[in-house]
Amino acid sequence: MRNIWYIFKRELAGYFATPVAYVFLVIFLALAGAFTFYVGNFFERGQADLQSFFGFQPWLFLFLIPAVAMRLWSEERKTGTIELFLTLPISIGEAVVAKFLAAWAFATIAIALTAPLWITINVLGSPDNGVVFAGYVGSILMAGGYMAIGACISAVTKSQVIAFVVAAMICFLFTVSGSPIVLGFFAGWAPQPVLDTIASFSFLTHFNAISRGVIDLRDLLFFGSLIVCFLIANAIVVDMKKSG
Repeated sequence: MRNIWYIFKRELAGYFATPVAYVFLVIFLALAGAFTFYVGNFFERGQADLQSFFGFQPWLFLFLIPAVAMRLWSEERKTGTIELFLTLPISIGEAVVAKFLAAWAFATIAIALTAPLWITINVLGSPDNGVVFAGYVGSILMAGGYMAIGACISAVTKSQVIAFVVAAMICFLFTVSGSPIVLGFFAGWAPQPVLDTIASFSFLTHFNAISRGVIDLRDLLFFGSLIVCFLIANAIVVDMKKSG
């Protein structure tokens, strides 16, 4: 845990050592506000809730989280510092977990900066703060899922652009896997258990359930197991690619 903590602090501080972190935070907050107030009709709805905010979270994360994750390992491989980094007295697993946690913490900071919206609805009305809290929990878990996918893909290639595009594509497939468009493609020939399995991988299905205030153990297990699986895959890829 000590090694993970040291790497975590180093990586998290590295985000704020360049303007990139601040640019990301500004873009995220600007887009979140634009979608909430203009596209989501926050005031026109006349309801003291954040459904217009949480409803667009998956689509914001779909592009912004891979943009953060794309540099995690691809930059190390491109500059050749991955060999030096892994010569430190740490295991590959510790390095993978620490880098992921730092990136996830950065995404959590971005989500936390939207707290003024929560304050706003409490000023304007009497919201169900339990539902709002559940929505934030769901957003953080979903960001972790996207980040784990992005981190794994980042370890596969030296190109940050390729890492971003592939990670965004995989995240999109996970996001819409439960939609009628996807299920309709399989409905004609696949049995129902297969359709149910495909639908169960949908980020939207699990996140929407949590954002409505229902924190189901199955949804928590989905995000937790997905993060663990992609971190294991990440460690395997790093071990294979560490010499180049």
